[in-house]
Amino acid sequence: QVRLVESGGGLVQPGGSLRLSCAASGMNFKLYTMDWYRQTPGNERELVARIVSNGDTNYADSVKGRFTISRDNVRWALFLQMSSLRPEDTAVYYCHVKYREMDFWGQGTQVTVSS
Repeated sequence: QVRLVESGGGLVQPGGSLRLSCAASGMNFKLYTMDWYRQTPGNERELVARIVSNGDTNYADSVKGRFTISRDNVRWALFLQMSSLRPEDTAVYYCHVKYREMDFWGQGTQVTVSS
């Protein structure tokens, strides 16, 4: 069974940084595209960043130049380094993988950007 567990969220001031982590199990991690999504109340989840198995990445326009997605294929871990955080980055952040045509999500981690 695929399992994703996020950590690293919290409260940070505008302009600050946070690093999110996602520990994966139950699949051959290195073979799969991994994503970070985020969601605010009343809105759909939006794709923030994606990293393909070969390390290629892409980002939502709103986070380009501020967020960096990375992966550790030995430790089966996914990361999101977030810098220059803004109040509008406040959301629950989710780790995601599509495995055998099924979507798997972590439980989410809250990121709050506020002074």
